[in-house]
Amino acid sequence: MSGYGIAMFFFLCGAIVFTGLPVWALLLGVSALFASLAVLTGEVSWTLFAVLGDRMVGLLADDLLQAIVIFVFIGILLHKLPIADAMYEVLYRLLPRRAAPPVRQAVASMALGAMVAPMNGSAASSAALMGRLLGPRLRRQESARSTALLSAAATIGVVVPPSLVLLLLGDAMMRAHLEASRLPGYANEGLRIVNTQDILRAALVPAVIVVVVWLLVAAWQARQEAVKTGGPTREAQPGALPLRTALLALVSVTTLLALLGGVFMGKLLPVEAAATGGTLMILGTVLTRRLNWQQWRLALTESLQLSGALFALLVGATTFSLVFRALGTDRWLADTLLAMPVPLLVGALLVLLLVALCALVLDAFEMIFVVVPIVAPAFIIFMGDPRQAAVLMLFVLQLSFLIPPMGYAVLMVQANAAMGRPSLRQLLARVAPFAVVQAVVMAAVFSFPAMTNLLAGENKYLPRIDDTMLNAAMEMMQGLGGRDWDDDGEEDD
Repeated sequence: MSGYGIAMFFFLCGAIVFTGLPVWALLLGVSALFASLAVLTGEVSWTLFAVLGDRMVGLLADDLLQAIVIFVFIGILLHKLPIADAMYEVLYRLLPRRAAPPVRQAVASMALGAMVAPMNGSAASSAALMGRLLGPRLRRQESARSTALLSAAATIGVVVPPSLVLLLLGDAMMRAHLEASRLPGYANEGLRIVNTQDILRAALVPAVIVVVVWLLVAAWQARQEAVKTGGPTREAQPGALPLRTALLALVSVTTLLALLGGVFMGKLLPVEAAATGGTLMILGTVLTRRLNWQQWRLALTESLQLSGALFALLVGATTFSLVFRALGTDRWLADTLLAMPVPLLVGALLVLLLVALCALVLDAFEMIFVVVPIVAPAFIIFMGDPRQAAVLMLFVLQLSFLIPPMGYAVLMVQANAAMGRPSLRQLLARVAPFAVVQAVVMAAVFSFPAMTNLLAGENKYLPRIDDTMLNAAMEMMQGLGGRDWDDDGEEDD
């Protein structure tokens, strides 16, 4: 019966690549098709799918989903307001004038992505914003370098809290940790399930390292281009920055740092920080009259459309997951992963490779809703630390946005920046340094779990099991199947 689920997954991947239909529609259609085949062949009973309605109600009642609408709305307003423009102008002028103009532009662009992208919701929205805002400024420079630069800047928001991708991944890892904790040898006294705040703190140090080194890479590439083309090494004194622009940038940066600091210190929930930022943006827009009624209506309509698309994707992924589990494929996959005659860390690397391959055809939200719930419990078993496992998966998702030709950030930048389309070879050469830096940081996180514990505290979640416990773990996995069980082994109502 697990063969149905494997076929369903690969059929879905093929349909996404070759049909061009909305992914939420493909998730629902493929799920319905294979569920019908399973019922007609007698593999499962149709009554098993009667829980779908209750599952949807429970899913949509999750408070975390409020963040989806807020982040989408913030992203729309950032596109329509001059906030990001003002921040870029201030950053550009703060850099030393002795630096070549391309270097100042590159560093200012990367720094802007680090500050704006976390409040922009998703890499797609950040890439569109970067392309629209900075594309005209970088149009005279080499298109491959500019595209790689803006794509890397757009993906920073994936790993820096409180991005929507990070929030949703944290919630998914919390559920996966709960499932993994019920395996033999893990439900120790005093066990605490990882929460979203733990994931945010665990991701911050590796994310900062990536951002800092990426700034150096961006400056180095820009300097190389300036030397190669013989362009000016200095720029004439720019005109005075308007007071309104400077004040807007100062208020925006101060508010942003305060909100991010509140999330990091645990004083604000990520959803609260996003709601506060969105409210302040609304008040500022109303007081300054930057948008008329027609523009407000358009912003709200676009927010509703994008939010609806994400909710539709979530509903489709939940349906797909239910069918996948009903067919027993999740249990088969867990058994296969745990039974591999390899050391635990080698098994973890194989799981990461599987996630990376899936990320080539699925975007971050599809990965979080569809793939992560399937492989994360076994991955946590292999790694022993759910925070370390979450950060590694997060970096794989970020890297998938950056790798051409299918990287989502690259596609969105090219669609919005109008800087020309470099050859794939040129683009890969320019993206390679950013990807190598991220791969090195991932290797460091994999080898040294303490990197994820510097701000989150000592790992007190799950001890890493040894190979002798795998058989018992596989037996317990047979009874999970995605359901909730109490301590006595009886299914919860």
